[in-house]
Amino acid sequence: MSRELLIAGGGLGGLAAAIAARRAGWEARLFEQAWVLSEVGAGIQLGPNATRILREWGLLEGALREQAFEPQRLRVRDGVDGAELASLPLGGAMEQRYGAPYLTLHRADLQAALLAAAMEAGLRLHTGRKVERVSTLDGCVRASAGPGPEVEGEALVAADGLWSEVRAGVVRDGPPAVTGHLAYRGLVRQADLPPPLRSREVTVWLAPRMHLVTYPVRGGEVLNAVCVVEGGVAGDPRSWDQLAVRAELEAALGPACAQARDQIAAIPEWRLWALHDRPPVGSADCLAQGRVALLGDAAHPMRPYLAQGAGMAIEDARELQRVLAIADDRVVDVPTAFRRYALNRWQRVARVQAGARRNGTIFHAQGPLRAARNLGLRLLGARLLDQPWLYGAGF
Repeated sequence: MSRELLIAGGGLGGLAAAIAARRAGWEARLFEQAWVLSEVGAGIQLGPNATRILREWGLLEGALREQAFEPQRLRVRDGVDGAELASLPLGGAMEQRYGAPYLTLHRADLQAALLAAAMEAGLRLHTGRKVERVSTLDGCVRASAGPGPEVEGEALVAADGLWSEVRAGVVRDGPPAVTGHLAYRGLVRQADLPPPLRSREVTVWLAPRMHLVTYPVRGGEVLNAVCVVEGGVAGDPRSWDQLAVRAELEAALGPACAQARDQIAAIPEWRLWALHDRPPVGSADCLAQGRVALLGDAAHPMRPYLAQGAGMAIEDARELQRVLAIADDRVVDVPTAFRRYALNRWQRVARVQAGARRNGTIFHAQGPLRAARNLGLRLLGARLLDQPWLYGAGF
């Protein structure tokens, strides 16, 4: 008997869900409001918890592995005086410790790889159609996916992002909250940078009310930069890709040191988005109800201070694969399977959400908290930077 999963949203989470469904033996139909699947944004970091799953799915081979970059070290610097505070070996040391690599890559490269894998597995893709309303009746789920007729399947996964309309009908907790943090991002070819500004590492600069992260993508040929500052507003709160005003970024840097300012000045164009989030997930009911499950940012949006937004969506999809594989509506029905998905995920994602919030406070610390942070990093170094609870295989 054919079982069909409807998926709302064609970003990283939705495509990962499609791969998961096909690997579990389900049909997968994905509805994306854009006419063309294209990923805005720039770089992302993927820890071993995520790359372990991509390897299982056969995605750490070929083009994606060539486009990704495996940095050899994470280095943390004080953003005011430029001094190194701590470092953590990545590269082979990380793979030996956790059984999978730590990779940096462009979001578009990961999306293209996920799309190719999903289509090869048999995904039916519907672009230019947005899932807006969902109802459950007679053992199935029906969705309005306009423009076009209503669609029907045995289950639906909402992977339609931070502003998910499906979530609005399931959890009913209102829109996401403004954080007061603005994220600027930019890309530059390493060959266009003076040698002192080129990098083969992940570098984090911590300064009062802001931080800057740089790392290579596109096989190391391009340097990605993300600078998060506090205060200010963005024109469209829902846009992830607004053109930024350089002078506004520079004005928000405060006492940032010359090295960090030079790195920022070297980026030819900055894009901007206003960070929003929700409180850490409070119960399993926030991730699934009946035949509808939430995944990725639709379920648990998080601040970027643990670099785990994409990683958590990929983990969600892998758990979805597990529960779909046993959901046959005879011994285990879909609501029971989705309940198991939610029970297995909600505490972990809540911990990551809370950890990301805590990191934001630490990254942007001022006064005595900043002094304590710097001292702790100097004394404990890699022990503070490593995350066995996050990267390990036992989650």
